[in-house]
This record gives sequence, structure tokens and C-alpha cells, in this order.
Amino acid sequence: MIRQKWTRAWCCVFLCMVSIGILPVNPVYGAVTKKSVKSAGVSDEPSGISADAAVLMDVATGDLLFGKQANKRRFPASTTKIMTAILGLELGRSDEVVTVSQKAADVGEATLHLDPAEKINLYELITGALIRSGNDACVAIAEHIAGSEEQFVNLMNRKALALGAQNTHFENTNGLPRNEHYSTAYDLALIARYGLQIPRFAAITRLKETKIHFLEPDVFMDLQNTNKLLWNYPYADGVKTGTTIAAGKCLVASATKGGRQLLVVVLNAPDRFGDAKKLLEWGFEKTETVRVVKANQTIAEFPSFQKSVPVFSKDPIDISISKAKRKKVQTRIIWEKAANLPVQAGERVGHLEVWLEDQKVNSVPLLSEKEVVGDGSSLRRLFPFMQRK
Repeated sequence: MIRQKWTRAWCCVFLCMVSIGILPVNPVYGAVTKKSVKSAGVSDEPSGISADAAVLMDVATGDLLFGKQANKRRFPASTTKIMTAILGLELGRSDEVVTVSQKAADVGEATLHLDPAEKINLYELITGALIRSGNDACVAIAEHIAGSEEQFVNLMNRKALALGAQNTHFENTNGLPRNEHYSTAYDLALIARYGLQIPRFAAITRLKETKIHFLEPDVFMDLQNTNKLLWNYPYADGVKTGTTIAAGKCLVASATKGGRQLLVVVLNAPDRFGDAKKLLEWGFEKTETVRVVKANQTIAEFPSFQKSVPVFSKDPIDISISKAKRKKVQTRIIWEKAANLPVQAGERVGHLEVWLEDQKVNSVPLLSEKEVVGDGSSLRRLFPFMQRK
């Protein structure tokens, strides 16, 4: 059983690292890329944020809209459980039965009050970890997936690197303070953004209240979400709180308004719910998502000796920027192929860059729309000795 779980776990991490590198592109969830910590052209930034560190990110584009000490390492407290839940959902099946160990049952502070030998489905445990912030549930998840919490934490750290969270290091599954257990506001935004694109993760974190069912003994437990923003902000739809003496009050929160989802992280924030609401409202009011290029849009013509070849962008480009700076968005074409024939259909001949003032914010490859095969006449005009005899 454990060998099978390890094979599944390592395959997941290996495929993630190989196919996407440190900055992944996930074929299901879309691009997940390392963004500049410089805010994406946003002026008149909000003031009066109590958090020691904070980030506001557009979920769809990954663009950073606001940052305050975004890369400062801090204790993440129970926001750690975002990663625990992601791996639990990706590496396990929801209906797998977990038997609670003595070690898991002995974990203190915020718990589900698990007892040794209790049996519960994995999905119910993940729900308990995210909604009620059960420390014991996290250990039970880790032991079930990887055989031990230590081995599961190793997977957490590998996954963090794969998502571009380069200033994150986990020492446990639940966020209880340890000296080498740290993350940043920006890294937590990257991790949470990835999680929100997993339907089951998003469905759990938006719940205000729910029940989980234990199989042995056959009982139900009522849960109430620790994220009070779900009650006092009508657009809120996730994600996770965290609180320890070392970390202070922390919150990773998402909200959707007018079809647009934003994500906020505040760390060591005395007024975490107030900070989150202020940043989200500011983001919805002052920023917007702009489609610069449509999918399969013809962009330009690639110059050649004989004839021009239309080129197109296979993927769209959306950027999130200040409404006040929309007119300052510019595009630049960079040709990568020498201006000669032949050109194959679908061949990459260059790329389109999107700039906002002096900052490049995105780029997309440019592909040839059709095949063009030369007959050598252009070269013969340039070099007469090549004339046919």
C-alpha cells in the first residue's frame, strides 16, 4: 500500500518538475509563472494596511497588483494547510479510508479531536483541515499518503519549488512554529492560486459551515469555517486563516466580483479581515483585466525574400493592470527566424512582448499560419552566378 502511494507521489512530483520546470505550465490549470514582485503598473496604492507583509494577485493572470514586503520570510501558521490539502487531493482518492494513528491523535492546539483507530474518508479529513484548521487531520493525511509526516513534508517542499515558491520551506504539515518553517506573502499567493484552480479545493474553502462523517465510529461532526471574511464580505469565496503567537494573525483570502477573482495574502496582520477586504475592494475598483491578444489572432506578417507569411498567436494574453494605465500598454514583435524561406506551417518564427512603460509583463510565441516553400528565385536574383544553364 505504502509503496503504491510512494510511486504515485513521486510520479506526480517528477512529472510536474520535468514538464514544467521550476516555473510550470499546467495543461489543466493554465500557466503558472513566476511574476515580478513589482506591482503591475498600479498607482494610488492603498494605505493603512496593518499587515507586516501583504500581496494582492489576480487569480486568472497571476499578475501582482499590490505588494508590501511580498518576499519577506515569515511564519505562515495554518496557511501551511493549503499545501497539505493540495497534495492530499492530488495524490489520494477522496474515498480512501484513513485510519487515525496515535501520533496524529496526539497533535495539539487546533484539532478535530481525533482518536486513535478512528476511520474516516480522506476527503473528509481534508475538509476538516481546511475548514476547522485541524492540526491532527494534517498529520493523518500525511501518514496516509506518504507513510510518515516527514516524507510528506518532503513532497510539500518539492511541490512549492515546482510552483515557483522559492522562498518557502515547510517543516510540518500544519504550520505549528518551527525555526525553519517559513514562507512569504508572494509564495503563499502562488500556492493558493494553484489550489483555487482545483475544483474540489475551491469548493471546500468557500464553505461557511459543513459536516464531516466518521466511518468508525459512525458519527457526524459540525464544522464552521475559521475564515470570517466569508460572513462579512459578500464576494468572498476562500481560502484559509492562520494564527500563532510567532506568526501573528494571517489570512489567505479570495473573492469573485463581476466574474473576476482576486487573491489576497496578509501576514502578521492585527486587522487581517479588514486588510483583506480593503485590498480586495481596491483591486476590484482600481484595476482591470485587459485582453491584449486573442487566441489564434493574426498578429503580423513575417518578412521573407519571396513573400510575407502571416503569423498568429496560439494563446491569448490577458494582463491585470491599473485602469489608469491601460493606454500605456504596448506590444513589440521580436523575430527569431532569419528572413528566408522555407517556413513550415505552425513554425515558431518569433514572439510578441507586452510592455507597460519600462516593464515587460508577458510574451507569447508567434507561429506561421501556412507553409511557404521557396524555389530559389530570390537567391538567384541576389547571386546571378546561381542562374540555371
